[in-house]
Amino acid sequence: MQINDAIVKRILEICEEKQLNICDASLKGGMSPSAIYDLVKGRTKCSKVITVKRFCEGAGITLKEFFDRDYFNEMED
Repeated sequence: MQINDAIVKRILEICEEKQLNICDASLKGGMSPSAIYDLVKGRTKCSKVITVKRFCEGAGITLKEFFDRDYFNEMED
């Protein structure tokens, strides 16, 4: 799994777990939803840590909680 694939997977998991949509989490985190939508739809291939951090803030979780999945340790180059 590539890093962007893992990040998208985790974003979708969090939205499902917390019953949030991407737009709400993005706006609560202080950013435009288009940054996350572009990542999820594959239009952006290089996610930024600040984008993930703001999504986490909007979803009410920490970066540690976001990356606390085994598949982040099993990344392909």
